[in-house]
Amino acid sequence: MIRAARSASFASSILRRGIAYTALHSPARSQGHLPASQSPIVSKLHFFNSVTADGAQIPTYRILDGSGGPIDGAVLPDIDEAFARRIYENMLLCPTLDNLLYNIQRQGKISFYMTAYGEEATIVGSAAALALDDEICIDNMATGQYREMGVLLWRGFTIDQVMAQCFGNEDDTSGKGRQMPVHFGSPAHHFHTISSPLATQIPQAAGVGYALKRDPARRDKNIAAVIFGEGAASEGDFHAGMLLASTVPSPTLFIARNNGFAISTPSTEQYYGDGIAARGPGYGIDTVRVDGNDVLAVLSAVREAKKRCLESGRGVLLEAMSYRVGHHSTSDDSYVYRARAEVEDRKRIDNPISR
Repeated sequence: MIRAARSASFASSILRRGIAYTALHSPARSQGHLPASQSPIVSKLHFFNSVTADGAQIPTYRILDGSGGPIDGAVLPDIDEAFARRIYENMLLCPTLDNLLYNIQRQGKISFYMTAYGEEATIVGSAAALALDDEICIDNMATGQYREMGVLLWRGFTIDQVMAQCFGNEDDTSGKGRQMPVHFGSPAHHFHTISSPLATQIPQAAGVGYALKRDPARRDKNIAAVIFGEGAASEGDFHAGMLLASTVPSPTLFIARNNGFAISTPSTEQYYGDGIAARGPGYGIDTVRVDGNDVLAVLSAVREAKKRCLESGRGVLLEAMSYRVGHHSTSDDSYVYRARAEVEDRKRIDNPISR
């Protein structure tokens, strides 16, 4: 009882700190911008399963402009005030915990940490759009995909559980202290344990989706979802997973978070062509690109993507365009390979929480 009360008080305290920080860092009104992409911005949600007739880039779906106002023609998702507030509070909680745990690592109290600064909309928006019993497979890879703590928090994972996992103490229900910090897992929350090797959980997710499809109790309501970065999409396992989900087929949602960097390699040096989304039509699966810093666009797109997974019984690819504001990890100094001014500019103009 005392621990529960203390945890609730702590959560309330850090949310207040997060709200205060956001108020001080609200961006000027703008349309926002996306890293390493020149795809046109559209307000209508459209999925592609073949190349566009004129060879143009797949557009980026957006609802909110840079300061949080709806753009012309945008349709807001059907959510009530309580649900919207829950989304906002979870988006605030993520960077507040990130700041706390990053500093704890710098004090030498935990061995490692990775933040999700600037990517809160993709994480929380995806979590909010999925059912609590949809299976989540998180792929940890060089682009910084050790960042899905927000998915677990949305599903009821407590702050105490987060701390226990990062410290690896006796209260750690994720891995009993056997995993590195931020390598979460929770069967109770349908969250498959994170593994460090690049892209391994992409084909695994396709297998999970196939298992769900064969389960009469779950085939009509649940899908598998895997979140990974553009760096992992350069691995062979990405293509193996996509091929399995399109041919077997398997109701699997592939959420590719393009945050601009695979550790120090910018996305402009990772591929030539129209990004990750352009690969989906080659497998004949429905594909959409979304502004990953727009939580309402992510929510709407993931909801529709899940619907298509269930209706077709096969995979759907979603590329979320975002920007990694933080360093890759506590082992990285990103100012060696990118300008500090660039990072500050992204934080000011396209902050997903302020929007």
